[in-house]
Order: sequence, then structure tokens, then C-alpha cells
Amino acid sequence: MPFLWLRVALACYAVGLLYALVALTRASDLLGKVALHASYLGMVFHLVSLVEEAQLSGQVMLTSIHNAESLLAFLIMVVFMVAYLVYKTTSPGIVVFPVVFLLTLVAAAGQQPFLQMPAGVREGWLIAHIALILAGYAALVLSFGASLLYLIQESMLKSKRPGGILARLPALEVIDDIGYRSLLVGFPFMTLGLIAGAIVAQATFGRVNFLDPKILLSILMWAVYLLMVYTRWTAGWRGRRAAYLAAGAFVAALIAWSANYFSAMHRFVQS
Repeated sequence: MPFLWLRVALACYAVGLLYALVALTRASDLLGKVALHASYLGMVFHLVSLVEEAQLSGQVMLTSIHNAESLLAFLIMVVFMVAYLVYKTTSPGIVVFPVVFLLTLVAAAGQQPFLQMPAGVREGWLIAHIALILAGYAALVLSFGASLLYLIQESMLKSKRPGGILARLPALEVIDDIGYRSLLVGFPFMTLGLIAGAIVAQATFGRVNFLDPKILLSILMWAVYLLMVYTRWTAGWRGRRAAYLAAGAFVAALIAWSANYFSAMHRFVQS
């Protein structure tokens, strides 16, 4: 049943994907409202799927990449909906909806590899590590989406090409604020997630191997994340420079995620 509810959620998210594709060429208030309500419904079915999966699998559910991707998609939608309640704009959905649809599609495709768990691993800390990291990823996706929209709108305003996607975007200051607040929300989750991961590694292996690809890339990603927060909060970076840095952090996050498949201490393997 969890897969059934997940696929129903996927069908709802497909409406959001359609909205994102249509918004690239023309504005549609009606489709935007339909996509928003479809996403609400999709989140309900998605939550049901996650709860049922947790009941069937227990706490180790997040050690499956299928469940990790499913939870990440759900958390991205949660962050997006919170941003919508605050700013009353669906424009970040132009980026968020395709990402959520893709993650849910992969998760709904079938059983995926599991995280290799050595004997003696502390599951509570492991679950906290994964959940916190995914929450940080979700906020980073929204920040990246807002930054991408900022660059698009700035380019269109300079070239004086109105219409299409530009007609649905709020002011540059609003988009920039969405990206900034997303960073402030996501950074503590990412930091606590890495600390929990270090505790798991220390308890399981007796040490933290900082040369391990996953650990090294995660630290580098966190450093870029820290740089983004610092430059925006202290140095006052806004606009294009902050948008480029957010894009760089998103790329770093993708690279760090790919390290799950070849890290010695943190690897997904076929079950």
C-alpha cells in the first residue's frame, strides 16, 4: 500500500510539473491554483505513504534510498508550502515542482539500494543524521530555486522582455528574501545532521575518516553553506552574487549525495 499512495501522490505532483512547464511560456492563474491544491492533496497521500512505510519497516526505513528520496521530496514540499504561506507566491514551484516530481518518480519506481549498516550502528543517531540532513537539503533546494528565479527575472528585466515567466514572479527583493530565509532555516539542520553523522561514525568505526569521499564532500558542502550564510548575514551579499553562490552550494550537495555510492563508510548497496 505505501507504493500505491506514493504513486497517487506522484499523479498529484504531475499537475505541479505541468504548471512549471506552462509557466515557462505564459502565465496561468487558474493552473497555478490547481497545481497548488493538487500539491496539497499530493502531500497528504505522500504522508500516508511515509507513515505506512515506517509502520512496516520500523526505524530503519530511512536507510533505503527509496525512502530517503521519498522523504526528501516530501520535505521540499513542506518547505515550499511554508514559503507560500509567508509570501503568497507559487513562483518557486517553477523549480520545486519538477524536482519533487522527479524524486517521487524515482522513489515510486520500485525498491532501491539500502544503506550499508555495520553491526553495532546506533540506529537512533543514524535516523537523526539522515532526517536532519534531508531537512537541510530541502531548504537548500528552495534557496536554489529562488536564486535561479532571481537570475532569470533580473536578466529579463535588463533585456526588457516582459511576459511569460516574468509575469508570475514577485519583486526581486521578495525572491531574494525567500532564498535568504531558506538558508537560515536549513543551515542548523545541516549542521546538526553532520554532527549526528560524526557521532554515528565514531560509535561504529571508532573514528571519523575525514578522507572518506562522502565525509570530505559533505564537509565541503557544509563549508559552502556556511559561506553563503556568512556572506548574506554579515557581508550583506544580495542579488546576483548570492544567487551564484546558492547554485554552487546546490551543485556541491548533488556531488556529496552521489558519494553515497562509493564511500567506504557511507554506501548504498543493493539489498
